[in-house]
Amino acid sequence: MSRMMKAAIFVEPNRIVLEDKPIPDVGPLDALIRITTTTICGTDVHILKGEYPVERGLTIGHEPVGVIEKLGSAVRGYEEGQRVIAGAICPSGHSNASLCGCHSQDGPDNQHGFEPLGGWRFGNTIDGAQAEYLLVPDAMANLAPIPEALSDEQVLMCPDIMSTGFSGAESGNIRIGDTVAVFAQGPIGLCALAGARLMGASTIIGVEAVPERMKIAQVMGADYVVDFTKTDPVDEIMRLTGGRGVDVAIEALGRQDTFEAALRVVRPGGTLSSLGVYSSDLKIPLDAFLAGLGDHKITTLCPGGKERMRRLMDTIASGRLDTRPLVTHRYNLAQIEQAYDLFANQRDGVLKIAITT
Repeated sequence: MSRMMKAAIFVEPNRIVLEDKPIPDVGPLDALIRITTTTICGTDVHILKGEYPVERGLTIGHEPVGVIEKLGSAVRGYEEGQRVIAGAICPSGHSNASLCGCHSQDGPDNQHGFEPLGGWRFGNTIDGAQAEYLLVPDAMANLAPIPEALSDEQVLMCPDIMSTGFSGAESGNIRIGDTVAVFAQGPIGLCALAGARLMGASTIIGVEAVPERMKIAQVMGADYVVDFTKTDPVDEIMRLTGGRGVDVAIEALGRQDTFEAALRVVRPGGTLSSLGVYSSDLKIPLDAFLAGLGDHKITTLCPGGKERMRRLMDTIASGRLDTRPLVTHRYNLAQIEQAYDLFANQRDGVLKIAITT
């Protein structure tokens, strides 16, 4: 008889519940992780609301921090009992996408060849991390040992939030001296802002209206924070840049209005770096896009794999970034339904919730 574990399972729109589920069997290239800390992402809320489709019965969550419980027979270079993380984007390392260096698009290979479903697997196409145990496929490509000096909460943002936020700055090709606008100062936007600062942006403008988030944005490196409830953010950003616009605009919410505003503040030849998960079709306004003649670039990206995770943890270990202020609430896995209620309704100044098992 299979051993059982507790897991947060998508039942139907507006219902994610904690239920019993069998602990997964471990294949030759897999690793079984005992989760010690995880969290809830804004994308999980899209799943909860039925705005992003996943299979019913799927375990949700894609931000694992834990300890290796069992290794597959072919896995080398790791040991049971080792503290590890795995990225939300978990490439196989041997697909066409991986070998082209495009880990974020590493979907499954099948009899029809590569299908571009994306490399985000945990809580999307396979069972995820909001559980007592997580099966990590292609473990040698994805498991990253946690430096001994770092706590769970210090590395909790690495599997997704920090990686995604930094990718907004990286794929925007920010240069020393650039002016950057970041729309929405949720956890991903805050990490994008921090990434822009680390990459050398000289002026960083955040867009937000929640007072607590506006304060944290300044701590993370914003030179200006525009309250969009008090002024039109496009007008204010154009004023702050002397009418020039920004070199890079990062959209970190996933809505038409923020996407359009980000496009309107990008200078000709600039880049819109899109990080939001959208739940409906996007429209590109003719005037904002300069009828296609503005030499704009629109990019999306979130890499994964163990080397990506190592780099992020080394950034934290070096003292160049502290993501612990993003953790505002703490719950036990047994309380995850209450945690979802808090996070989905954005009460009590919540940014990120550390969920321990």
